[in-house]
Amino acid sequence: MVAIVDYGVGNLFSLKSSLAAIGAEAVVTSDPEVLAAADQIILPGVGAFEDAAKKLRDTGLDEVVKTLAARGKPLMGICLGMQMLFEKSYEFGEHPGLGLIPGAVKPIRDVIPADYKIPHIGWNGLRFRQESPLFRYIKEGDFVYFVHSFYAADCPEFVLADTEYGAYLTAAVAKGNVMGCQFHPEKSGAVGLSILKAFTEMKEEAPC
Repeated sequence: MVAIVDYGVGNLFSLKSSLAAIGAEAVVTSDPEVLAAADQIILPGVGAFEDAAKKLRDTGLDEVVKTLAARGKPLMGICLGMQMLFEKSYEFGEHPGLGLIPGAVKPIRDVIPADYKIPHIGWNGLRFRQESPLFRYIKEGDFVYFVHSFYAADCPEFVLADTEYGAYLTAAVAKGNVMGCQFHPEKSGAVGLSILKAFTEMKEEAPC
């Protein structure tokens, strides 16, 4: 069973529907016991980093997620959920994240050409930087769907894939059993479903 963390942020219905499409049992929950019983956990997120991080803290689910990740539970953050895995974000100030992956979230405006639009919205190909079981069913160059204005920086050893949008921006990361996708696999057609399928096959492992 895959548990989707419900803390008041994110399009949970489309994600649950995508998991159903690949035959995965999924539940949307804020119950720590259900999260602990799940085989994998997905942390979704849309909107502003500060607001989402506060909601996660206010529910107490930040500590639940960190505890389960420390036990080796497969955890995937999606879009803003991926960004919250990092130590901090510089989105309209400086805000602490979960600290599960070293690095910081920074504006893409600082690294892309001035004539490129923000947010970065659309389909972009993946450039693999490391081998990962998350990509077992896809190939380098496959296109996925992005919607973001910030990116994960200062984390080269944890980057699984990046994508080119005037500069190479982090597209997927992992540190042991903790991983994340800046793009939306639930909106990325067959490629996204293949990534979700690979994630649902991951087993609990020794903590990273």
